[in-house]
Amino acid sequence: MSLNKIILIGNVGREAELRYTPQGTAVCNFTLATNERRRNPSGELETITTWFRVTLWGKQAENLHRYLQKGKQVYVEGRLRVTEWTDRDNKARYSLDVTATDLRLLGVRGDEEPEVDSEVEEPTLSGSPLLSAPNNTSIDEDDDIPF
Repeated sequence: MSLNKIILIGNVGREAELRYTPQGTAVCNFTLATNERRRNPSGELETITTWFRVTLWGKQAENLHRYLQKGKQVYVEGRLRVTEWTDRDNKARYSLDVTATDLRLLGVRGDEEPEVDSEVEEPTLSGSPLLSAPNNTSIDEDDDIPF
């Protein structure tokens, strides 16, 4: 068994670009920066930024691309791939590419709340058959306990 999963919380580095494949599948690309602070050998705090290229596919790409603006904080879950390439000076370069499987907007203000797709209902606990009894009945906690 093998697993390739990465979880990132960072800031969008540039506006998201939405395109479509010849088959009509939506593809959204943007960059994501993560920061960590650590002490350098001289004892001074420094911020180290790591850049990722993120690709989002399908319905999520169509729904979220307009909210992925520079500076927005997002949660990204997906698969990581390291791509090696050669720059103009023939130096080997590397990029961290993430194919996102889940993306959540963080720190969204009320006036910027994304519209929820009406086809997908969020699960709620109220009204659940497990939490409410039918009318005129009571739940006896001692009945039908298997132990």
